[in-house]
Amino acid sequence: MAGSERLKMATGEWYTCLDAELEALRAIARDAVFEHNSLPPRQRGNLGPGLKALLGKMGEGARIEAPFHCAYGFNIFLGDGVFLNAGCTILDTATVRIGSGTLLGPNVQIYCAEHHREATGRQAGLEIARPVEIGANAWIGGSAVILGGVSIGEGAIVGAGAVVTRDVPDNTTVVGNPARAIKRN
Repeated sequence: MAGSERLKMATGEWYTCLDAELEALRAIARDAVFEHNSLPPRQRGNLGPGLKALLGKMGEGARIEAPFHCAYGFNIFLGDGVFLNAGCTILDTATVRIGSGTLLGPNVQIYCAEHHREATGRQAGLEIARPVEIGANAWIGGSAVILGGVSIGEGAIVGAGAVVTRDVPDNTTVVGNPARAIKRN
């Protein structure tokens, strides 16, 4: 399908991230993130104004602690009462939906972009964007990594430091690298 690199990114096709339009969008996000991370906490509140305007959705009472980083911002959808602890990174080349009441520990990383497997493709900036969905009332432990294309079910728990490479069913606890289910106590 022909079209802009942004359209290719949005429709899950291979696109080049080395594109002027995409770089301009990332620059807008960097400015909003800088403002959010630089404001005094009482002035910032739950989210800096630039980042709040940029996000796809900011549910009632959702909060993002500083520092925070995202690639574009407009692909991030937060439900009511979502909490992202300090140091979270969301590379939102595709949609990232986080359900109401979900908690992300410090330094959680969500990566939607998958780089090309061939070196020449990587050098050309080729990526494909895969969405991430996290259900309501999930708990993602500190320093967990969630790869693109993954869905994490409602009430699921991802242990600290886990690397989630495949879907996690509702009310399941996963730990390790790669993350594997364990019995809940």
